[in-house]
Amino acid sequence: MPTTETTEHKTLREAVSALGKRHGRDYDREQLWSEAAKLGYLGVNLPEEYGGGGGGISELSIVLEELGAAGCPLLMMVVSPAICGTVIARFGTAEQKRDWLPGIAEGTRTMAFGITEPDAGSNSHRITTTARRDGTDWLLTGRKVFISGVDLADATLIVGRTEDSRTGRLKPCLFIVPRDADGFTRRQIDMELTAAEKQFELTLDDVRLPADALVGDEDAGLLQLFAGLNPERIMTAAFAIGMGRYALARAIEYARDRTVWDAPIGAHQAIAHPLAQAHIDLELARLMMQKAAYLYDAGDDVGAGEAANMAKYAAGEACVRAVDQSVHTLGGNGLTREFGLASLITAARVARIAPVSREMILNYVSHQTLGLPKSY
Repeated sequence: MPTTETTEHKTLREAVSALGKRHGRDYDREQLWSEAAKLGYLGVNLPEEYGGGGGGISELSIVLEELGAAGCPLLMMVVSPAICGTVIARFGTAEQKRDWLPGIAEGTRTMAFGITEPDAGSNSHRITTTARRDGTDWLLTGRKVFISGVDLADATLIVGRTEDSRTGRLKPCLFIVPRDADGFTRRQIDMELTAAEKQFELTLDDVRLPADALVGDEDAGLLQLFAGLNPERIMTAAFAIGMGRYALARAIEYARDRTVWDAPIGAHQAIAHPLAQAHIDLELARLMMQKAAYLYDAGDDVGAGEAANMAKYAAGEACVRAVDQSVHTLGGNGLTREFGLASLITAARVARIAPVSREMILNYVSHQTLGLPKSY
């Protein structure tokens, strides 16, 4: 794994940063999405033969981080190109690839991702959304919750379960559900979180799907699922690091200019040291994120799984601390709309909670990495 960025990555980072700064904190999501797509940034991880950039999660994470650092992150990048695009590129049929990847790459089509359920929480093994065969079709029934951007998406990649004919046990499978499918309804969740992308609860009531709605191999659903979840964790880390960098930059600018008792407040160690520590934490989290992306792009799914979880944990913690310290540095100004930091207090918590809580990551590391016994 390279310990410094390549020239190509540095160039990409600078170009995306310039785009983000043109749009800024008061960005229009649709305009930024369209421009990022035209510049090839949304599909930078997808195969060239389908209109993508031929890169990987390493490149896509750079795009999201830099947009976040400019104050204009695009959350649907985590979902549409990173999760859904990756899963379809790796496991989809030739027809599914032709149908979806060019549109995802050019930003004209988007796909949401539905895994979380009201009664399952972080335990994906308790998912109850089930698919049963009806002739050559599938009938999908269940509920999903906290699903981002369903109103913007042309379809949702739903994680369901089918019965193994040999064991009778339920196994995960992935299905593409069009937004206008009969029996597929959504309800917007009233969130205090301020974000361009809304959250929804989904209901699937015997949604009839053709055989080709199934993505990949029915018997390899778990492998396919984690092929999408690892990029999700890496991209969530990028989202958090970008947010932390944005908040920190505002605080540094303020600490340089704000003068009390004849000296800028940034000259005082009580202000300077916490900001320096926040910067160090963000840089360390980025290194783990880059390691996770490198392993994933190299095809090491096992190694990437561990690193992606660690990156998401580290980035979430670093983001929360950076935002908190930035708001504190500004004092009362940190809570005003003028400086645009107060809303990040809530947004930063998302990086700790979703898509998997920090406690579940600690569970993963304790028994998968350290070999300690499970408590559940």
